[in-house]
Amino acid sequence: MLPKERRDSGQNDLFRARLDQIVDMKHALARLGRAIDWRFLEERCGAVYTDAPGHPPLPTRLMAGLAILKSMHDLSDEALCERWVENPYYQLFCGEEFFRHDLPFDRSSMTRWRQRMGEEKLNALLQESLASAVRTGAAKPVDFTAAIVDTTVQPKAVAHPTDARLMHRSRERLVRLANTLGIELRQSYARVGKIALIKHQRYAHAKQFKRAGKALRTLKTYLGRVIRDMVRKAKDNAELEAAVAHELMLARRVHAGNRNLNRVKGLPKDADLRVFSLHAPEVECIGKGKAHKPYEFGVKVSVATTLNRSKGGQFVTHIQALPGKPYDGHKLETVIPAIEAQVGATLSRIIADAGYKGHNAPQTHRFKVYTAGQKRGMTEHIKRQMRRRSAIEPVIGHLKEDHRMGRNHLAGITGDAVNAVLAAVGYNFRRILAWIRFCVAIICAALALSKAQNPIFKASNPMPAIV
Repeated sequence: MLPKERRDSGQNDLFRARLDQIVDMKHALARLGRAIDWRFLEERCGAVYTDAPGHPPLPTRLMAGLAILKSMHDLSDEALCERWVENPYYQLFCGEEFFRHDLPFDRSSMTRWRQRMGEEKLNALLQESLASAVRTGAAKPVDFTAAIVDTTVQPKAVAHPTDARLMHRSRERLVRLANTLGIELRQSYARVGKIALIKHQRYAHAKQFKRAGKALRTLKTYLGRVIRDMVRKAKDNAELEAAVAHELMLARRVHAGNRNLNRVKGLPKDADLRVFSLHAPEVECIGKGKAHKPYEFGVKVSVATTLNRSKGGQFVTHIQALPGKPYDGHKLETVIPAIEAQVGATLSRIIADAGYKGHNAPQTHRFKVYTAGQKRGMTEHIKRQMRRRSAIEPVIGHLKEDHRMGRNHLAGITGDAVNAVLAAVGYNFRRILAWIRFCVAIICAALALSKAQNPIFKASNPMPAIV
């Protein structure tokens, strides 16, 4: 079924108070709720639903409002549910007319909504954030005609991978799967496996690497025995073989120490087959040359911002997860058209760092891309613009620290893409919210100053004598 969208009825209730009578309608969050075009989001997000019979989905304004609040204030799903019941401004932002003392949705509804929308539909929230910035005066359409492009790493919520920990966890997962499927193993190695892991960690900490290597070989032996035992027990049983195939594939890669791995049919020749996390095998090891963090485990993300700072700040115009660790310059062919589709304008200039040398930008934009260290065609004006290239770095910092991109908790490749988009949505709306607060403060200060300078106001309100 299609969702039953919310509309303001204007009706009163004898036993409940309307939210617009409780809260201050001049509050920044209330103003932001009025500035957003919810009909546009209903049209874009409602396209995933059909008119087939079934339970009606939750209203788009409610779910989209929850997604914006979650990413804007860096909240978990559980914390957002608690605050939503307590905060009347959150309820007003999500389209409620009357104050509610209970949740009209379940916490898991937010997860299912994100999965159903996916990256493509959630990009409508990013597009609407840019439109709202123009509507509120935080940005001008001309601000979106020049962009800075860069890449960063979105780390996944996984423990730092070590051979010992991966082998121990892989054996535990195989034993748990065997118990679930009713496979009787010769030995689980639960007790001695844990002792071997503790020994390895202690020896490695004490820099006794020969003894640590011996404990690691013990863990490898235990894992190999469990793998071979499961293969023997599942042999000649098609159902069991299919059920244990994925887990055995991961265990074999871990057992091989992520070395000399056989190619997988259907994947590119240069695909990285190493396993860094058993519950999130899509995690990749990416080195960005940082002294304090040589390697990061997650996915590469492309980020584009406005070149010049708008009145409301610097806005994110495009963001996209790039699985497979592609070369930065080889993604401009798809990134530039995506930016133009998002902002609804043609880019006149793209500024990038030296990692984009040898790019494959579309033919129409080939001479509009300028990279760090470039000498040809550099006028004084372009040189001044090139000094703005590093302005994207604090934006990436805010995306990671304040908007949940610093540690992604959403599952799978889809979760990587969705989390990146929602981080950009939260950042943009937070910029708009700060701009609205700034404008309200300026107006209030101007009114207070005019009252103080008005002689009529002074005469009608004489200062009391101090006794």
